[in-house]
Amino acid sequence: QLQLVESGGGLVQPGGSLRLSCAVASGLTVDYYSIGWFRQAPGAEREGVSCVGSSGGGVTVYANSVKGRFTISRDNARNTVYLQIDRVTPEDTAIYYCAARPRQTACSLTKTWYAYWGQGTQVTVSS
Repeated sequence: QLQLVESGGGLVQPGGSLRLSCAVASGLTVDYYSIGWFRQAPGAEREGVSCVGSSGGGVTVYANSVKGRFTISRDNARNTVYLQIDRVTPEDTAIYYCAARPRQTACSLTKTWYAYWGQGTQVTVSS
């Protein structure tokens, strides 16, 4: 059974940076999965912000709203996918979730595409 555990959230000042982690616990390495990062602000729909395909495809995708500020990366040795967020704004305040789908070189920013979800980590941007 695949388990996803997010961490790295917290309170950050506008203009700051933080790195979120999505640790993948299963009998397979993280590069077997496509991983997506999503966020959900209070009262809003869950939206996809970035994703990375499984190894072999290596595709990465970013939502237009975060291009240039968010960077997704994968560390196979640590079985972890990261989301680096730079120059944060109050609009980045949300619960951030990672999601996984096995054996797909592509990835998607559509939440229904994914089969597995973590519990989320809260990011709050405030001075």
